[in-house]
Amino acid sequence: MKIVKRILTAVLLIVTCQAYPQDQTPSAFKTDLTKNDIKTVLKAVADWQVRTPLTHDAADWTNGALYSGMVEWASIAGNDSYYEWLKGISEKLKWNYFVHTNPLRKYHADDYCVGQTYIELYRKYKDKNMIKPMRDYLDLIMKEPAKGDLKFVNTKEYWATQRWSWCDALFMGPTVWAKMGNVTGKEKYFNFMYEEYKVSTDYLYDKEEHLYFRDSNYFTKKEANGAKVFWGRGNGWVFAGLPIIIRELPAKFEHKDYFVTIYKDMAAKLLSLQSADGFWHASLLDPASYPNPEMSATAFFVYGLAWGINNGYLDKATYLPAVVKGWKSMVTSVWQDGKVGFIQPIGADPKSVTKEMTEVYGVGGFLMAGTEITRLIDNGIL
Repeated sequence: MKIVKRILTAVLLIVTCQAYPQDQTPSAFKTDLTKNDIKTVLKAVADWQVRTPLTHDAADWTNGALYSGMVEWASIAGNDSYYEWLKGISEKLKWNYFVHTNPLRKYHADDYCVGQTYIELYRKYKDKNMIKPMRDYLDLIMKEPAKGDLKFVNTKEYWATQRWSWCDALFMGPTVWAKMGNVTGKEKYFNFMYEEYKVSTDYLYDKEEHLYFRDSNYFTKKEANGAKVFWGRGNGWVFAGLPIIIRELPAKFEHKDYFVTIYKDMAAKLLSLQSADGFWHASLLDPASYPNPEMSATAFFVYGLAWGINNGYLDKATYLPAVVKGWKSMVTSVWQDGKVGFIQPIGADPKSVTKEMTEVYGVGGFLMAGTEITRLIDNGIL
């Protein structure tokens, strides 16, 4: 009997170790909003990602979003190792966009999201060669712009993604145009960005809900509770992109208020959709169907709200509690080794999420949010 008991105990230990390996136990990071505690978890997350091989092409949009967060973290990390990591990747890419052989993918916003990183590295290292290939590419787009409508279809003659026909693109593309306009001082980049952004918003933005449809395929779809389908991360892409655009635009740019108005309207709506424990869901209007946290959306929303408070666009008393709750929720999604969980895989609509799921763009969002919260502390707001 004792032998059987020992065997069962040994089997249980083996199963337990397989199910919960040492580096995948739940996070032990503090959720306190002190600068030291925030930077501790940010460093763990960034270091986990640096030592984890990239599973997508280095110039892919997924990594472009990661690099956006890594640049933010690099700015407060206290050393240049993260800048150097990004610089090494960019040098291997020869400062170019993600080149596809399919001619219909000529202007796909996903393929030049990485340009955000090149421009930030140019700001750091002052080498114009870092932005020349991307600047030449944007000039080509303006010279021969895509003319198709935004109905989300894919045919041999036409691919709708040559323009910003899906809401994710409003993080991938216009941010690069805004940054390029800022570092070159050329208003033509701002103007093109505004014109295309407005076309996309006129098509995808629901003025009643103050949220974006992912693309035209979702105009008539409904959730299980009968609500419209508004994807958490899809709106996260838009909301995280707006602060980047707004901060890059000159104060006197005639259409700056256009972006500020959308940003404020979305912020108010998103505030009303946050769960009591701080996170947002894969489906914004049907959380009951997707009860688990969705951390890529949560991270992008927390970043956007924190930025608005820091820059005087959002009222501290109204929005700061949401940022605090959101951050505490985010920290609980981090594994002990720095892996961020509850990140919905690549997709186009709400899906169920588990703590084991991670992706680089969610890591980027996490780093963006945490870094922006440290600025709340620096500014005496927290």
